[in-house]
Amino acid sequence: MQRVVAHYLPREMAVLGLVELMLSFAMIDTVIQATGTAGTLPAAIERLPRGDIALAIILALVSGGVALTIGLYRPEAFLERKKLLSAAALTAIITFTVLLLGGGGPPVSLASPRSLHMAELIAAWLGGMTLVRLAYGLAIVRSSLGRRVLILGDPRQVGSLRLHLRSGRGRLFRLVQPADLIVSWPALRRHGIWGIVMASEPEGLAVDALLDCKLRGMNVLSGAAFRENYLGRIDLDALTANQLLLSPGFTGSWIAAALKRLCDLTVGIFMLLLLLPLMAVTAVAIKCDSRGPVFYRQQRVGLFGRTFTLFKFRSMSADAEASGDPRWAQRQDPRITRVGRFIRATRIDELPQLANVIRGEMSLVGPRPERPHFVEQLARAIPFYRQRAYVKPGLTGWAQVNFPYGASVEDAREKLAYDLYYVKHRGFLLDIIILVSTIRVVLSREGAR
Repeated sequence: MQRVVAHYLPREMAVLGLVELMLSFAMIDTVIQATGTAGTLPAAIERLPRGDIALAIILALVSGGVALTIGLYRPEAFLERKKLLSAAALTAIITFTVLLLGGGGPPVSLASPRSLHMAELIAAWLGGMTLVRLAYGLAIVRSSLGRRVLILGDPRQVGSLRLHLRSGRGRLFRLVQPADLIVSWPALRRHGIWGIVMASEPEGLAVDALLDCKLRGMNVLSGAAFRENYLGRIDLDALTANQLLLSPGFTGSWIAAALKRLCDLTVGIFMLLLLLPLMAVTAVAIKCDSRGPVFYRQQRVGLFGRTFTLFKFRSMSADAEASGDPRWAQRQDPRITRVGRFIRATRIDELPQLANVIRGEMSLVGPRPERPHFVEQLARAIPFYRQRAYVKPGLTGWAQVNFPYGASVEDAREKLAYDLYYVKHRGFLLDIIILVSTIRVVLSREGAR
């Protein structure tokens, strides 16, 4: 499970998180000492000894926790400036709200001394962290902080790996051209190579050189192992029935299943009760916006290929599939209503599926259930597609937090690489990581259509 945690928070991001936590405390404490705290500390903190230090610690921890939750420690969030700025701003807003509400209730006015003081502290954190991340991102891209990787083997497989390294976690790795150096321990060490990825099996004299490098401590991995260990996905091109049968994982115990069911029931009932007011407002909005029922019922494929009725808020016009032919949703789909566009972007349309979770047809976390028509179509085109149905479908899943909405066979194949990873590595900790990541997906409206 350590590998799973590393996928969510890679080594570079973990180091960045620790550095930022210490810098956050130092910056916030400096601002507190410079501006004073009289009349500005929340009542709960005012009563603590050395309330100024307590506030600095709490603010540093809260901002770090919020940043982790909304994905500020994903590689994309500091390698892409736009995502960095938007995620940092959202972190600051959420942190400000949490601290005001958690410090004895909201102030009488946002212009009160406490509000202004909190805003000053968070602004100091925001400015400092943005500069640190910009510098760290440049260091990853342009210096030895990035993991330098040499990819060898079949050109087609090398090309496929290169594509996967251009987004997401793959951007933490820097590709080195094979022509730039000789595959030998002294040369690779001199060029700061982190590891060698074999896109196909080595042959001839290369085996001895690669073995020498591996025994001296260098990472030498197959393309499949690299994708799984560092990109969080299964290599479908290399996957065989024997690998599914003989590799570790892909199994679960009845105790784990019972605990997951207990969590699904407890959290599902709690969320349903908590979100009932929002669901009531959504139902009224749908009814006022367009003719047709509030809820949409659809057959989906669940555990072991059994079908069940899935519940959603209706987000399309009532005659969206009048022809009888199932169709994937497209970008700017004209069938989507005005209210439907909003509830799809915010995932509110999925909330009625809490009833499916409580009934035991779905889980909070698992591969998203697909319609029988599409399952038959995809199973013919994609090997091992049916194997994703050996765990309960979920409200959210590993594919949903790692890949945008899919509307084609190729998209479904990409998502299957993540779904099978979940089937293999499923467990309580991975479920928690997926649920936390889902908050980021909802807040940033990633992949919605």
